[in-house]
Amino acid sequence: MNKLMKFGAIAAAITAAGAVSAGTLDKVREAGELACGVSEGVPGFSNPNSDGVWVGLDADFCRAVAAAVLGDANAVRYVPLASKQKVLAVSSGQVDMTSRTTTWTMKRDSAEGVDFTAVVYYDGQGFMVSADAGISSAKEMDGATVCVTTGTTTELNLADFGRANGLSLEPVVFEGKREAVDAYASGRCDALTTDMSQLAAFRTGFSDPSAHKILPEVISKEPLSPLVAHGDNQWKDIVTWVVFGIISAEELGVTQANVADMAANSSDPSVQRMLGSSGDTGGFIGLESTWMADAISAVGNYGEIYDRNLTATLGLERGLNAQWKDGGILYAMPIR
Repeated sequence: MNKLMKFGAIAAAITAAGAVSAGTLDKVREAGELACGVSEGVPGFSNPNSDGVWVGLDADFCRAVAAAVLGDANAVRYVPLASKQKVLAVSSGQVDMTSRTTTWTMKRDSAEGVDFTAVVYYDGQGFMVSADAGISSAKEMDGATVCVTTGTTTELNLADFGRANGLSLEPVVFEGKREAVDAYASGRCDALTTDMSQLAAFRTGFSDPSAHKILPEVISKEPLSPLVAHGDNQWKDIVTWVVFGIISAEELGVTQANVADMAANSSDPSVQRMLGSSGDTGGFIGLESTWMADAISAVGNYGEIYDRNLTATLGLERGLNAQWKDGGILYAMPIR
């Protein structure tokens, strides 16, 4: 009897886990759209253009997931989220995923009801100051006031940097990133601190970008990754493998322009598996065999996304975000 009860409990747990894993995929399909959390506006990553269309690297990964799951890259409802909302919105089910310059940390990944998927951008925190401030290093900022967003890894890193270098840095905290940027631009703080890519993005929006200087120190590691609700294993797998597929496409030479031809004619087994010409990789995660071909057709490969949103808009070089074969650390797990 005890063995039967234990078996019954295990079977119930497996059944419950299966119900959870199917939850978000079914929800998205029933809604006919992907609710994707994005920033309140960071050029190059997620920002509405002059026509009100969300563009940027993070916005494109929302589109890629929608294309893979629904076959329609435009079936995305973008939900702008402040820094303090970006994790809670996912764990509470307000959004299906967040693709919003969010740093993968131990606490978030283990104790806040969310799971990270795969890194889409390797970043690091830095500082921006007025070009005429006479400061060439962050270690010269003793006594400076620093605009920072509250409740973020950015705020914690600022405190760690000050302690580690014996600097007295006075944080001036704001609820939202835009408020912090505007306060710095108006002269309320001596410096602004956030991820280096965002410093470059916000500087482009100033009336005179050359009047502001990004200091050379990178004081942290900021691996940015989409996140999903904890416990939904199938949905986590879907978002994770869409990211890996987009990265792999660049490595294998599959582009937005040639994806249909590659699907029909490539003799490379890796390309065939990824694009659904052989095998059933889509079936592993509950999607159609054309899941990655649909995603690449919609947004292109990683290099195309990067060039369109970060090189063209912000002038950011690939750096760490180059493919592993080209001196970077961008590396996708094999689709097989």
